[in-house]
Amino acid sequence: QVQLVESGGGLVQPGGSLRLSCAASGSIFSIYAMGWYRQAPGKQREVVASIVSGGGTNYVDSVKGRFTISRDNANNTVYLQMNRLKPEDTAVYYCNVQASTMTRIIRNYWGQGTQVTVSS
Repeated sequence: QVQLVESGGGLVQPGGSLRLSCAASGSIFSIYAMGWYRQAPGKQREVVASIVSGGGTNYVDSVKGRFTISRDNANNTVYLQMNRLKPEDTAVYYCNVQASTMTRIIRNYWGQGTQVTVSS
């Protein structure tokens, strides 16, 4: 199995910055795509950013130019640098990792979620 541990959420004022981290551990054979999702109260979970093993990235339009996703393949960790935060970025942020274990079966794994609150 693969375990994901997230960190870095919190309360920040509008215009501030936060950096989220998500470390994967366990019986990992290979990690493919990694990403961040978020879910605000009363809304569906949406993808915020994703990064594939080769480094290509995608972002939802609302965060382009403000958020940056990156990964450390040596340490099986994905990051989300969030700048110029807005109140509408308030949500629970979830890490998602596509990984295979020794069975070679690729599965999606989810972190426990970390709260990001943007408020003055």
